[in-house]
Amino acid sequence: MEAVIIMNISSAKEALSSYISSADQASNTKKTDEVQAKKTNLGKTFGEPKLSDKAATYYEELKQKYSKMDFILVSRDKKDQARMMASGFANPNKTVVLIDEDKIEKMAEDESFRQKYEGLIEQASSGLSKLKKQMDLKGADVKGYGMTINDSGTASFFAVLKKSSDAQKKRIEAKKEEKKAQKKAEEKKAEKEKEKERIEGKKNDIFDEVENDEDVEIVYASSVDELSKKVDDYFQDFMMNSVMTDKEMMVGKHIDFKG
Repeated sequence: MEAVIIMNISSAKEALSSYISSADQASNTKKTDEVQAKKTNLGKTFGEPKLSDKAATYYEELKQKYSKMDFILVSRDKKDQARMMASGFANPNKTVVLIDEDKIEKMAEDESFRQKYEGLIEQASSGLSKLKKQMDLKGADVKGYGMTINDSGTASFFAVLKKSSDAQKKRIEAKKEEKKAQKKAEEKKAEKEKEKERIEGKKNDIFDEVENDEDVEIVYASSVDELSKKVDDYFQDFMMNSVMTDKEMMVGKHIDFKG
């Protein structure tokens, strides 16, 4: 009888041990799946960038370290295109960081390389934050600020400026009306090419609408100080032209300095 009880207790222990082992294995599998899912979530991307496990883990840490910045991971074949499309990435609340997959891979492997580029991000975070506050106080209408990490070990900076104003909208509408009138005159002079002109005109109208909807100016600079000056100069000039009449703007433009 005692032998049977001992055997039953032994079997129960083995069963319990097997259950615990299975539970641990399931828990570890779940954790592994969660880590893999986390590594494959690269956040905002442009193109189809891919990262190794080590680089993906580092990239997640980098984004957390600079959580006040908006990181966009760019595939190696889309770097130039991403820079030209800066207006589409503009974020009014966070500084945008355009960084490509190759740099993240190297930053994950090379400590000195990582320190150098993180230093660039740190400086940009501080400098562009100050610039934003200064421009906000001046009433400058900026859609967003950002930086691009270059291959040369430097950073480029950009600001996406809104150009729209009541005066400008009136000028745009006037320009549209002028184009329509000109188009009608051309159609009267060339009835034989009327259909062709209609098609070409339609294409031009669509292109103009895209340009006007965008209605932004992108300013690029090699340093935060240079960007600050360019943004300030742009809005000083823009405000002056917005409040002056056409006659006032012509004053002083035809002065004869020979006398």
